[in-house]
Formats: sequence, structure tokens, C-alpha cells
Amino acid sequence: MLDVRRLAVLVTILDHGSLTAAAKTLGYSPSALSQQLQRLEQEVGQPLVRRQPRGVTATEAGALLAGHARYILRRLRAAESELGELAGLRRGRIAVGTFPTIGTTLMPVAISRFRRDYPDVRLDVHSARFDELVAALQENTIGLSLLWDYEWNRIDEPDLSIIPLFEDPTVLVVSQDHRLGRTRHVTMSMLRHEEWIVRKRDHPVAEVLERSCRAAGFSPTIAFEANDYQEALAMVSVGLGVALAPRTAVQSARPDVRIVSLGQDAPSRRVVVAHRSDRVRPPGERAMHQILVDVAREQLVAG
Repeated sequence: MLDVRRLAVLVTILDHGSLTAAAKTLGYSPSALSQQLQRLEQEVGQPLVRRQPRGVTATEAGALLAGHARYILRRLRAAESELGELAGLRRGRIAVGTFPTIGTTLMPVAISRFRRDYPDVRLDVHSARFDELVAALQENTIGLSLLWDYEWNRIDEPDLSIIPLFEDPTVLVVSQDHRLGRTRHVTMSMLRHEEWIVRKRDHPVAEVLERSCRAAGFSPTIAFEANDYQEALAMVSVGLGVALAPRTAVQSARPDVRIVSLGQDAPSRRVVVAHRSDRVRPPGERAMHQILVDVAREQLVAG
């Protein structure tokens, strides 16, 4: 394997036509430069320059090798320039994961800010379910992702680095004409006679309801199982029942429903940002990470 630095020495010597001039340009002593040239000639097994009274000229092997060396050095300079653009966030591409309820609140603000600050970096955003996001992180198809968990089911993926962003409280959703529609805060014990709209049984918020009701000493009466939060809110709006939901899932709720605080009576979910711990993260990814942290902090203060 030829040494790139010695190839650069050869090109500089031939461009200047003199070891003395090349040594001055490269910051070597003439003897040190001569040693570098001799080592390169030993590596290729042929003389590369002809020493003449007034400088040096290339041998056939030297001219051949110098031509290839110039191409290699140009490509290295181009690589250095492009890496510098990536480091300076003047180009590049990153892929970020999110999930639907956060994709309508925190993520749009973060995307707008990233595009404003780094307009030359391509930002791809993928919304998916939890398992799909984890798989995409592990397969390196996305670099970082927003995820969530609850205290009884923490994310346990040894190859992922997990950084908490904020706690997303569980709130009560009622119709605008419900008896609690003008109440700011309720406890679960006040809801024992309510009928409930709940996400399908395999959804985490269904477990939140079961745990919250059990802690308050009753079992919930289920009136309807919804496929998504939009359907759940629609059923709540017509008085079919009340519902629990993470605050971010109903932050832009329908005008005909009301959001009521449950305080600590229902468990909150933790929203985190995750990335693979064994990767060297590109500058654009680190910048997006910081924006997510900043936006989460700002929304927490505003809320």
C-alpha cells in the first residue's frame, strides 16, 4: 500500500522541479524530503526522478505514478471539502422517526426549526408504530426516533441510547355538555359510574385505564373500543362515554370535547428520543436531537 503523504511529496517535487523548492513548500528540510522520496522509490522498486544539475525531472515510472497521485489527491481534497460541508451542515441527509400523537404536536415545531436553521440538509421523517421504529433504528434506516413508554414497561433495548424528553400526562376527555365539562380537575374515584371509550385492548392506554380504575377501587364499564384517538374523541363528543388519553394525543382536540386534568391519578407516559449507541452520529442528527430537546423543554414550560 503506497503512502499518500509520500505521493504528495512526489507530486510537489515534480511540480516545483526541485527538491529544495519542494522542501520549502512542504516545510521539510531538503534531507528529510530526500529520505521520503527514497522510501517511495523503495516501495515501488523503481527510480521516480532523475537528479540533474538544475533540479529534477520525472522518470517514466515517476510520471506515471505522479499522474495517478494527482487524481488521488484531488479526490481526497474533494472528500475533505464534502466532509467539511457535512460538518458545517451545508449538505447531507438525515432520517428521523416519530409516532402519530407526537407527530401532530412536538414534531412539526422541530421540523420547522430544523429546516429554518439547516435548509441545505435533507430531512426525512418516518411515522410508525413503536416496534417498527425500534426495528428501523436497529437496522439503521433511521438515525434517531421519538419513542414512548410507561413505568411498568420501560424500553429495554441494550443497543439503544434512551434520553428522556418529558412526561406526557394522562388526561380525561369528556363531551362539552358532560357534568364534568367545566371542571378543571377530577380524581378517578369520581368516575366509577362512567362508561368508557377505550382504544383496542392491545393498546397501552387500555392498560392505563385498567390500572387507574383498579387503583381507585373499581372496574371500568366499556361502552366502545376505538381504533384511533380521532374515533375515540368522536364517540366522546356524542356522549357515548368518557376516555383517557395522553395530553399530546388530544392537544388539538375537537371543539365539542373538554380536557380535564387527572393530576397523578393516572400514570403518565414518558416520551424519549432514541438512537443506536454504537453509531458515530452525523452532525445533522446531533443538531436535530438538540432541537427536539429544546422544543420539548419550551412546550413543557408553556404548558
